[in-house]
Amino acid sequence: MGKVRPDHIKEIARKLVERFPEKFTSDFDQNKKMVNEFTNVTSSKIRNRVAGYIVRLMKSTSNKKSDLEY
Repeated sequence: MGKVRPDHIKEIARKLVERFPEKFTSDFDQNKKMVNEFTNVTSSKIRNRVAGYIVRLMKSTSNKKSDLEY
């Protein structure tokens, strides 16, 4: 079974990727820094969850793009 994330984590991550798509990559550590920069999240646990979900979003969008190339 997959991991279940709360809706607020997904919502924050989607909004960040929508606003700043060029700033995020599939690198977790880079995304952590960007989440810190663009939000006022004080909890490291929430920051890490958001950054992890952004990694997942970025990987899924890159997979969709590569599927379209074939």
